[in-house]
Amino acid sequence: MATNIDIKAGIDGVKIPDSALGRAITDYVRDNETELLFNHSSRVYLFGALAGKQRGLTFDAELLYAAAMFHDLGLMHDHASHDHRFEVDGAFAARDFLRSHGIPQSDLDTVWTAIALHTTPGVPEFMHPVIALTTAGVEMDVLGLTYGDYADTMREAVVAAFPRSAHFKEDIIQAFYDGIKHRPDTTFGNVKGDVIADKDPTFVKGNFCSVIRGSRWAA
Repeated sequence: MATNIDIKAGIDGVKIPDSALGRAITDYVRDNETELLFNHSSRVYLFGALAGKQRGLTFDAELLYAAAMFHDLGLMHDHASHDHRFEVDGAFAARDFLRSHGIPQSDLDTVWTAIALHTTPGVPEFMHPVIALTTAGVEMDVLGLTYGDYADTMREAVVAAFPRSAHFKEDIIQAFYDGIKHRPDTTFGNVKGDVIADKDPTFVKGNFCSVIRGSRWAA
């Protein structure tokens, strides 16, 4: 695996935004998420941005970074509602944060939608690049759906910069469950119902977790 990666130098030209807004996003999410989710979200940004470069898409790196970093914030207790999907909680948190930094409403709407739809397969890929690439990053890091689209050195550099835990597949499923188990009804019609079914024998559902476990990631 690649070592001593200088993330500020970038990975194939893709860098974490080092603007005032980018640093504010990093600090806020680091302070409000677990290390597991912070590293996951950082990888989502990098994989999403790398996918954008591969696809020749033009996108605002700060907006993609905001969407990627906030996409799982709704799993955290302090940001979780009792009656909304966790995706929506994260979308509202990102919207409020960006609004406080003077971001225009049209950009707020884009980031909100990117987060709200990141677990809705088959739709985001046809939308605004920030929306499409947020989901692309999630699908790569969690599901490994586009694993083969990234060179080994590229994947290794991303993971060296923001490590996957030794048992990431099980750890991320547990993190999903911990963030939604108090609101199982909000998983109706979306993939997180699979998580509830995996952890709660009284809730019958499946498939999503088997995709995660069957991905080409080693852990």
